[in-house]
Amino acid sequence: MDLFQKRKPRKGILNLIRQREIQESTTTSINRELKITPNFLKRLGLETELEGHEGCVNCLEWNESGNLLASASDDMNVILWDPFSYKKKLILPTGHGGNIFTVKFMPKSNDSILVTGAGDYKIRVHNISSSDTMLICTCHLGRVKRCATAPGVPFLFWSASEDGIIMQYDLRLPHSCKNTDQRTVLVSLANHTGCFIEAKCVNVNPRRPELIAVGANDAYVRMYDRRMIKLSSRPLSYATNGTSLALGKGDPEDNIPVGCVQYFIAGHLKHRGTCRRFSTTYLTFNDNGDELLVNMGGEQIYLFDINNRNNSKTFIVPVEIGNNVLIFTYLKFIICKYFFILNSDKNNAEQNCDELSVDEINNLVVLEDLSALNISELSSEVEELHQKANKSFEEEQYASAITYYNEAINLCPYSAMLYANRAGTYIRRAWDGDCYAALRDCRATLALDPEHVKAHFRLAKCLFSLNRINEARIVMENFGEKFPEFQNNSSCKELQKDIKEALTLGKPETSKQSNDIRTSDYEKEWREKAFDYKMRLCGHCNTITDIKEANFFGDDGQYIVAGSDDGSFFIWDRCTTNIARVLKGDQRIVNCLQPHPSTCLLATSGIDPVIKLWSPLPEDGSANVLEVENLHEAAMANYVRMNTDHFEVMLFNMGYRIPAQGNNQDDVEGRQSPSGSLPLNCRPS
Repeated sequence: MDLFQKRKPRKGILNLIRQREIQESTTTSINRELKITPNFLKRLGLETELEGHEGCVNCLEWNESGNLLASASDDMNVILWDPFSYKKKLILPTGHGGNIFTVKFMPKSNDSILVTGAGDYKIRVHNISSSDTMLICTCHLGRVKRCATAPGVPFLFWSASEDGIIMQYDLRLPHSCKNTDQRTVLVSLANHTGCFIEAKCVNVNPRRPELIAVGANDAYVRMYDRRMIKLSSRPLSYATNGTSLALGKGDPEDNIPVGCVQYFIAGHLKHRGTCRRFSTTYLTFNDNGDELLVNMGGEQIYLFDINNRNNSKTFIVPVEIGNNVLIFTYLKFIICKYFFILNSDKNNAEQNCDELSVDEINNLVVLEDLSALNISELSSEVEELHQKANKSFEEEQYASAITYYNEAINLCPYSAMLYANRAGTYIRRAWDGDCYAALRDCRATLALDPEHVKAHFRLAKCLFSLNRINEARIVMENFGEKFPEFQNNSSCKELQKDIKEALTLGKPETSKQSNDIRTSDYEKEWREKAFDYKMRLCGHCNTITDIKEANFFGDDGQYIVAGSDDGSFFIWDRCTTNIARVLKGDQRIVNCLQPHPSTCLLATSGIDPVIKLWSPLPEDGSANVLEVENLHEAAMANYVRMNTDHFEVMLFNMGYRIPAQGNNQDDVEGRQSPSGSLPLNCRPS
């Protein structure tokens, strides 16, 4: 009856080994369990540096067995390394005329075929056994940022380029770049958004290789089912690529059926009016293929569930159900999960969920009162975390308070009080996206405790802060009917006044979809139906480079790693979303992080011309000099860095220091900006 995700307790190593002796079938699962343990993570440190490149190392790739590591650099060479002897196995001059951004081993090729893509707009396929170049493709009209392969698919690979095109290559077929009728284009983003769209990354689902995720220079993540897409021919130039505006409106020439793609976006970015540019710098599926991890440039890291999806469109629209004001879509999600998924009807859960009406939800709520799940008395362990969070809140250490609340909610996911308190803390911290995170916590609070006054009021304030004025008005009207004794409260009067003034002045609500003439009807529909995130990870800074990665660490994806503009890389506990460790990985910027496929070994690279290998260090009592001890200060400095404009960055680099200014865009109570701000110089690459 687990409505909220909770970590399964980890068994001790001795118990796992004993279980392996008794049940041979558990060997594989135990190996996965022991790949990365909390103790291994605590001891993680620099094992060695691999030297050999003469420029920034832009991409890393392990082969399937993990006995080879490929690296590619601005020096236009690929080096194959033995990660255990630290020796070069091969130095491959690729023939590229620009920085290499991507390198891939072709599956089932005995590690003899490599694919590279670079800033010279070219893709090259190398047979390292025969020292031959099997393919030189010049079809792309922009820099090639990523290539992708699918496990067990030995002949196909895909490329993403800044010309906005995703191409599919089949090594079994002849390829001619001069043949303009050759059908190799899987997706042309420009057909739906105009010629300014750029594809930044692409990844293939390892369990369902028909699903391909694409990141671009906007806030949307796209996932295509390539079984429904007919390959098309490529445009001749940027001009023809950008004038395909008639497509995407149901024209037969368009190769993207409306039902073959699903969009994902963090809910606050979908409705946010801002001049800030977002770009997906990296995305990857987990090993099970049911989650998609996205590193959003200029923002945070997001985890999307591709199966149990939340639609942010109706995510926050309140609907009156009986005497309670609850969140309609949230109840759909909760009730579907409770009645369908947990009753092993996973195949029909989404369909059943879509068919639920308000009356049916009302009946289900009557039959199974969600408030019965609410835990009012906390265990001693959770209560201790709760008290620590309260103390941090009183000291205005909001990031620390959120960390404690995350731990408490992970241990006790049915406490309305914990969600309500975390919502208030998000509002005070006021980082980008915190207001929306507070709104999500308010709906969780109301689902567990429909009589929670503060959660109801904060819901209205969050909606107002997010410029959802009409919805804020509806919530406040319901609030007045439900809690008339609070109508004369000064905070309530102030909010009602603000809402009334906004409606009187005709303050426009944030547009839900683009009115740009370059945006096709299909694109508008896809964006309107975009699904919201499952999890949000904060602390790193991703503004300078557009190749910054984020990856699952551990076979079960129990940790998440990502590089940062401050020269560090961050490790998060994915169950609590708390920062577990921060390590200095580069003099300037960490871009690439690739975990070893079978052991606790992490390869990283960045601006420095070296590859660094990280593994558990001996327990000899020596200090790890590369460890960043104050995690919250590091995260706060990165928040300030990410919200610093380019002019301030220039002044920082000249030696000027500007007083820290928090971004109060999401601060619904308007009291203070983020505390403890410590601006640091932003080092450009």
